[in-house]
Amino acid sequence: MDWIPLLSTAFGAVIGVAATLLADRVRARSNRQEEDRALRRRLYGDYLAALSLTRHNLRTAARSSSVSPAERVRMALDSFKEAGVYQARYQVSLVAHEPVVEASTSAFNALRSLRDLVEVGGGSHGDPAYRAAQDAWAACFATLRQCMRRDLGS
Repeated sequence: MDWIPLLSTAFGAVIGVAATLLADRVRARSNRQEEDRALRRRLYGDYLAALSLTRHNLRTAARSSSVSPAERVRMALDSFKEAGVYQARYQVSLVAHEPVVEASTSAFNALRSLRDLVEVGGGSHGDPAYRAAQDAWAACFATLRQCMRRDLGS
Protein backbone atom coordinates (compact mmCIF):
# COMPACT_ATOMS: atom_id res chain seq x y z
CA MET A 1 0.00 0.00 0.00
CA ASP A 2 1.25 3.47 -0.90
CA TRP A 3 1.34 5.73 2.20
CA ILE A 4 2.36 8.98 0.53
CA PRO A 5 -1.13 9.99 -0.73
CA LEU A 6 -2.67 9.13 2.63
CA LEU A 7 -0.05 11.09 4.60
CA SER A 8 -0.31 14.02 2.18
CA THR A 9 -4.07 14.14 2.66
CA ALA A 10 -3.77 13.93 6.44
CA PHE A 11 -1.06 16.59 6.50
CA GLY A 12 -3.20 18.86 4.29
CA ALA A 13 -6.18 18.37 6.61
CA VAL A 14 -4.07 19.28 9.64
CA ILE A 15 -2.81 22.42 7.89
CA GLY A 16 -6.36 23.38 6.89
CA VAL A 17 -7.77 22.89 10.39
CA ALA A 18 -4.85 24.76 11.97
CA ALA A 19 -5.25 27.66 9.54
CA THR A 20 -8.98 27.85 10.26
CA LEU A 21 -8.43 27.80 14.02
CA LEU A 22 -5.77 30.48 13.76
CA ALA A 23 -7.99 32.68 11.59
CA ASP A 24 -10.88 32.28 14.06
CA ARG A 25 -8.62 33.19 16.96
CA VAL A 26 -7.31 36.29 15.19
CA ARG A 27 -10.85 37.32 14.24
CA ALA A 28 -12.11 36.80 17.82
CA ARG A 29 -9.23 38.87 19.22
CA SER A 30 -9.91 41.61 16.70
CA ASN A 31 -13.62 41.63 17.57
CA ARG A 32 -12.84 41.76 21.29
CA GLN A 33 -10.44 44.66 20.78
CA GLU A 34 -13.03 46.55 18.72
CA GLU A 35 -15.68 45.94 21.38
CA ASP A 36 -13.28 47.19 24.07
CA ARG A 37 -12.52 50.28 21.99
CA ALA A 38 -16.26 50.93 21.47
CA LEU A 39 -16.87 50.60 25.21
CA ARG A 40 -14.04 53.00 26.03
CA ARG A 41 -15.29 55.45 23.37
CA ARG A 42 -18.79 55.43 24.92
CA LEU A 43 -17.52 55.74 28.50
CA TYR A 44 -15.05 58.48 27.56
CA GLY A 45 -17.82 60.43 25.85
CA ASP A 46 -20.11 60.01 28.86
CA TYR A 47 -17.36 61.12 31.23
CA LEU A 48 -16.44 64.18 29.17
CA ALA A 49 -20.12 65.11 29.00
CA ALA A 50 -20.46 64.71 32.79
CA LEU A 51 -17.37 66.87 33.38
CA SER A 52 -18.67 69.51 30.97
CA LEU A 53 -22.10 69.59 32.59
CA THR A 54 -20.51 69.85 36.03
CA ARG A 55 -18.35 72.74 34.80
CA HIS A 56 -21.41 74.46 33.32
CA ASN A 57 -23.30 74.09 36.61
CA LEU A 58 -20.32 75.46 38.54
CA ARG A 59 -20.14 78.42 36.16
CA THR A 60 -23.83 79.06 36.78
CA ALA A 61 -23.24 78.97 40.54
CA ALA A 62 -20.26 81.31 40.23
CA ARG A 63 -22.24 83.81 38.17
CA SER A 64 -25.28 83.73 40.45
CA SER A 65 -24.55 86.84 42.44
CA SER A 66 -28.20 87.33 43.37
CA VAL A 67 -28.45 84.12 45.41
CA SER A 68 -27.40 83.72 49.03
CA PRO A 69 -23.97 82.29 49.85
CA ALA A 70 -25.65 79.17 51.28
CA GLU A 71 -27.52 78.68 48.00
CA ARG A 72 -24.30 79.05 46.01
CA VAL A 73 -22.66 76.37 48.19
CA ARG A 74 -25.64 74.07 47.57
CA MET A 75 -25.48 74.75 43.83
CA ALA A 76 -21.74 73.99 43.79
CA LEU A 77 -22.19 70.73 45.69
CA ASP A 78 -25.15 69.68 43.58
CA SER A 79 -23.22 70.31 40.37
CA PHE A 80 -21.19 67.15 40.95
CA LYS A 81 -24.20 65.05 41.93
CA GLU A 82 -26.49 66.13 39.11
CA ALA A 83 -24.04 65.37 36.30
CA GLY A 84 -23.11 61.90 37.55
CA VAL A 85 -19.43 62.74 37.32
CA TYR A 86 -18.44 60.41 40.19
CA GLN A 87 -20.08 57.40 38.58
CA ALA A 88 -18.59 58.16 35.17
CA ARG A 89 -15.14 58.64 36.71
CA TYR A 90 -15.20 55.23 38.35
CA GLN A 91 -16.40 53.56 35.16
CA VAL A 92 -13.57 55.14 33.20
CA SER A 93 -11.03 54.07 35.82
CA LEU A 94 -12.09 50.45 35.32
CA VAL A 95 -11.55 50.30 31.55
CA ALA A 96 -9.06 53.05 30.70
CA HIS A 97 -5.33 52.71 30.32
CA GLU A 98 -3.12 54.36 32.94
CA PRO A 99 -2.37 57.65 31.07
CA VAL A 100 -6.12 58.26 30.68
CA VAL A 101 -6.79 57.43 34.34
CA GLU A 102 -4.06 59.87 35.42
CA ALA A 103 -5.39 62.64 33.17
CA SER A 104 -8.92 61.86 34.36
CA THR A 105 -7.87 62.23 37.99
CA SER A 106 -6.12 65.53 37.24
CA ALA A 107 -9.16 66.94 35.45
CA PHE A 108 -11.49 65.78 38.21
CA ASN A 109 -9.29 67.32 40.90
CA ALA A 110 -9.04 70.60 38.98
CA LEU A 111 -12.83 70.71 38.71
CA ARG A 112 -13.17 69.93 42.40
CA SER A 113 -10.78 72.81 43.20
CA LEU A 114 -13.02 75.09 41.16
CA ARG A 115 -16.02 73.83 43.14
CA ASP A 116 -14.19 74.46 46.42
CA LEU A 117 -13.58 78.07 45.40
CA VAL A 118 -17.25 78.58 44.63
CA GLU A 119 -18.17 77.00 47.97
CA VAL A 120 -16.05 79.41 50.01
CA GLY A 121 -17.39 82.40 48.12
CA GLY A 122 -14.30 83.11 46.03
CA GLY A 123 -15.73 81.74 42.86
CA SER A 124 -16.78 84.87 41.05
CA HIS A 125 -15.60 85.58 37.53
CA GLY A 126 -13.62 88.62 38.63
CA ASP A 127 -11.65 86.70 41.25
CA PRO A 128 -8.02 86.01 40.16
CA ALA A 129 -7.97 82.72 42.08
CA TYR A 130 -11.10 81.63 40.23
CA ARG A 131 -9.53 82.57 36.90
CA ALA A 132 -6.37 80.60 37.74
CA ALA A 133 -8.43 77.56 38.77
CA GLN A 134 -10.51 77.88 35.62
CA ASP A 135 -7.35 77.98 33.48
CA ALA A 136 -5.95 74.93 35.31
CA TRP A 137 -9.23 73.09 34.70
CA ALA A 138 -9.20 73.98 31.00
CA ALA A 139 -5.62 72.72 30.63
CA CYS A 140 -6.39 69.45 32.45
CA PHE A 141 -9.55 68.94 30.40
CA ALA A 142 -7.63 69.47 27.15
CA THR A 143 -4.97 66.99 28.28
CA LEU A 144 -7.66 64.46 29.17
CA ARG A 145 -9.28 64.76 25.73
CA GLN A 146 -5.88 64.36 24.08
CA CYS A 147 -5.09 61.23 26.12
CA MET A 148 -8.49 59.76 25.30
CA ARG A 149 -8.03 60.40 21.59
CA ARG A 150 -4.60 58.81 21.68
CA ASP A 151 -5.96 55.81 23.56
CA LEU A 152 -8.72 55.34 21.00
CA GLY A 153 -6.25 55.65 18.14
CA SER A 154 -7.71 58.78 16.60
